[in-house]
Amino acid sequence: MKIIMWASAGLLFASSVFADSFSWGELKRERIDLKLPLLTIQGEKGLLACGYINAATCDKTGEACAIVSGVNDHNEMLNKPVVALSSAAKTLGVELGMSGAQALDLLR
Repeated sequence: MKIIMWASAGLLFASSVFADSFSWGELKRERIDLKLPLLTIQGEKGLLACGYINAATCDKTGEACAIVSGVNDHNEMLNKPVVALSSAAKTLGVELGMSGAQALDLLR
């Protein structure tokens, strides 16, 4: 049990260190507080969003979007894997399973 607690603490520390060193640059971050936060990070080519956003809807509008799930803030979005994406995001090179940070590099 102690090993699991230390491993969890290590992952939490590593994700916060990564978020501190991540270059947000021109990325636009939005948050709408609902029962769970609705989060988006918008780049010039598309957006990374939480599970509130539907990739199928983005397909209808031709927008590039990648979805991560189980996040409570923008920093957490960087480490979570992409679980859904629009066709336009796939065309840009975004793939299922890549991290949110990797997807953002393609959506900038």
